[in-house]
Amino acid sequence: MSRAPQKRRLETRAKLLSVAEHIIDTEGCAALRMEEVAAKAGVAKGTLFSHFGDKEGLLAVIFGARVMGYLDQMEAMPDPDTPDEIASRLAPLLDFVAQDRMIFELLLRYSGTTSENVDEVITQGFIRQVTLCAGWITGMQQRGRIRDDQDPVLLAEGVQAFLTHVLAIGFCQEHAQMIPPAEAMLPYLRGWLDIR
Repeated sequence: MSRAPQKRRLETRAKLLSVAEHIIDTEGCAALRMEEVAAKAGVAKGTLFSHFGDKEGLLAVIFGARVMGYLDQMEAMPDPDTPDEIASRLAPLLDFVAQDRMIFELLLRYSGTTSENVDEVITQGFIRQVTLCAGWITGMQQRGRIRDDQDPVLLAEGVQAFLTHVLAIGFCQEHAQMIPPAEAMLPYLRGWLDIR
């Protein structure tokens, strides 16, 4: 049986996360420096690295928690009834990921789909999002609002793929020309889910 984490270690971890989140929120992801986080938290760099391994590990914890917060909000809302309403439900999460290329790339890398770097919370977030969307799709199929010739999970995985595609395309374009990701998803959602 393993020992419960010590209170001091948990407090140190919480302080490191708080400092890192403040830097990200005020200066952006690129401004995050491990040395600065350790100094502002009043700990040695080794302590910081023992908690998170590296900068990406720290960011994965922060971004994973934020994704879960957006999913909590989506789950608390009424189920959507149209593809447009699905895009509307996904908009806050899409806007969060679209705000910085580093967020998008890290979420993909740590999802377990593209590399050896896996973060449990990020992976759970991807699974939770597909499960939530599959539930929406099931209800919409039962109400005759969208196509019902495919399994809801398959359709939800397609929505996830379109989400990733739209974000990737957004980072390839000039930012001045970029339309909001939820709006960019609409043609895909309508074509993928509408009744044939």
